[in-house]
Amino acid sequence: MCHALFLVLFLSAVWPQAVRAQAAAAPAASASAAQRVEITGAKAADTEARRQSTAAKIVIGREEIEAFGDTTVGEVLRRLPGVTASGPPGRGGPPRMRGLGAGYTQILLDGQRVPPGFSIESLTPEQIERIEVLRAPTAETGARAIAGTINIITREGFTRKLNDVRLGLSHENGRWLPNLAWTRNGGANAFSFNTSVSVWHNHREHASVGTTTETELPSGGLTRDETMLARTIEMRTGMNATARLQWRLSPTETVLLMPIVFFGEGETRREYRLDQRLPLSPPRFDHAKEDGAGHFGMARLNGQWTLRAGETRLEWKGGVALGESANHSQRTEFDRNGAATLVIDEANRSREPSFSLSLKASRLTQAEHQLVMGAEVEGAQRNDTRSYLENGVAQLTDFGENFQARTRRLALYAQDEWKLSPKWAVHAGARWEGISTQGDALDGSTQHNRSNVFTPLLHAVWRPEERSRDQVRMSLTRSYRSPTLQSLIGRPRVVPAGRNSETLADSMGNPDLKPELASGVDVAVERYLGAGGLFSANVFARRITDLMRTTTTLRTVPWSVAPRWVSQPKNVGSATTMGLELEAKFRLTELLKDAPALDVRSNLSVFRSQVDGVQGPDNRIDQQPPGTLNFGLDYRLRNGWPLTLGGNVNFTPGYRTQLSNEQHAHTGQRRVFDVYALWVFNPSLRLRFTASNLSPLDYLTERGIRTASAAELASNLAPTYRNLGARLELKL
Repeated sequence: MCHALFLVLFLSAVWPQAVRAQAAAAPAASASAAQRVEITGAKAADTEARRQSTAAKIVIGREEIEAFGDTTVGEVLRRLPGVTASGPPGRGGPPRMRGLGAGYTQILLDGQRVPPGFSIESLTPEQIERIEVLRAPTAETGARAIAGTINIITREGFTRKLNDVRLGLSHENGRWLPNLAWTRNGGANAFSFNTSVSVWHNHREHASVGTTTETELPSGGLTRDETMLARTIEMRTGMNATARLQWRLSPTETVLLMPIVFFGEGETRREYRLDQRLPLSPPRFDHAKEDGAGHFGMARLNGQWTLRAGETRLEWKGGVALGESANHSQRTEFDRNGAATLVIDEANRSREPSFSLSLKASRLTQAEHQLVMGAEVEGAQRNDTRSYLENGVAQLTDFGENFQARTRRLALYAQDEWKLSPKWAVHAGARWEGISTQGDALDGSTQHNRSNVFTPLLHAVWRPEERSRDQVRMSLTRSYRSPTLQSLIGRPRVVPAGRNSETLADSMGNPDLKPELASGVDVAVERYLGAGGLFSANVFARRITDLMRTTTTLRTVPWSVAPRWVSQPKNVGSATTMGLELEAKFRLTELLKDAPALDVRSNLSVFRSQVDGVQGPDNRIDQQPPGTLNFGLDYRLRNGWPLTLGGNVNFTPGYRTQLSNEQHAHTGQRRVFDVYALWVFNPSLRLRFTASNLSPLDYLTERGIRTASAAELASNLAPTYRNLGARLELKL
């Protein structure tokens, strides 16, 4: 069975390398030949970088990034090995490695952690040079990566001339979604630059059906049975700009500036219709409407100064950033006669300036040791203002409208990468991080939370022969997941009076949270092919202590006389997660001489986890699916046709999670079919057609609780939609 499964994996990989290799040898007379030259070199280089890395690293280059004409980086990430998305099918969402939820996957942008509130969906593929996926942490990249690290590298310096414009237009559920991207580089003498600007507008409409039932136990009689119909219209407009400005002051000294600006704003309109099949006294409402508007902006300037002195390299990095967001919404509920019964007005504004500074020294010794040592310091100050009114009356006034919190992080690390013998390469390191957080408490005092973590890390690669294309990777690591500011010092959020229940609970932070610690092992067997293809099988295991999980309990709270259901993060004990990750990508002619010119890419991941102290079955880590599968093909037509066709299927099965002995959640399956066609008119003009989520699948989520006296179940079913697009790509 395992052999058959791995054979199926073989039928999945990426295609363009072999074509590129042939193109490199051909004259630049035809457009197809010129394009092959680009593709082959890039793919082979990406795979070779992965093979030579001592730590387990997957490198995704420009060819794979732009193959499907995706409009966001999130759409690219969901096809990567072991990466899943949290949103509905075809809609992207925050990426998760190995199925683990928020906070387990470390997201870096040019080697720096992305700020809170920043969405990967804000980035466009045109702004990305490559994506590096590290399955195990290293001392240099950081240990806040229990699941792994995704490092997104923006477009780099002047390697080859670019002046590209991409005009895109897609259609989804009756709406047109335009986007525009421009990339330009150049330079003179010791100066070079690379800039990328992207502008987009989304106007989407979708609907959902939510059902809630309450049952009295042990009689089984219904005490609540209702259905909520919701219709949502979203309008989003955004602009992103990135740049790299580089000055070579001397053959050994370089200065680099990397400004980044992201801005997005939008409006949301929702309409609700409630069907209560059991009479409630008084009834909640008959219908409602909600209007909201908001914006998010981030500006960041990073600088880097590099000095080489012999075999020693010094690298100073520093950066300042400012993130700001504001949202305002008003919800009005009506009875059957159209009279307003409840008006909720909520406004939130947050502002977060931050800074970072680091020094790294590296040296290559005569004994082939690559020594690296470094120190990092970063800090952020968060200022929140919130206003919440019900029927014009301010709520939670005892806690104030203004909230301040700050965090400071200091890290020291050292690592050594060396060639132990012709067959062995070793990478050893250690990292210490200390994090201090303080912020306003509910009673007006200042709360403090301090934690520090020491993480030893060891990686090794063994090859049967010095130049062998077969190798075995091994990693022993320690990593951690730190609590967020919101989870530590989050102010309470309260649902309207009379609505509080097990599945619609108030929420608040927990200043006593401790970071999760994980000890892990990774073992991978890899075989690399000549034209950039590979086969890989990787097994991993993590033992996690002080697991953080959000639990809902009935408790006494300062903002209510009567006990209320409150959702709060807590350290609940230990857990274990493990899995198998298989990957295969190759050109079919590498295996079968007379086969069609198909490039195959595939990956299959199987995950298992178990939380101690929670009764099974399904006592998995929250939001971790049992696995994920990607299978894709690319085919370039022969006989002079400048046409490339490709497709991919992404599948994540549905799963049930036992959150506690009383609470559970269910997430429906995700299945996304993507296809594309690329027509190359000439080296400067290409037209790409795409179809994403070709066979839309409704998305189901459920959440329930069962006690000795009652059971409550809330479910939501939302349709998803096909997206058809076209993009004109111009090289000016």
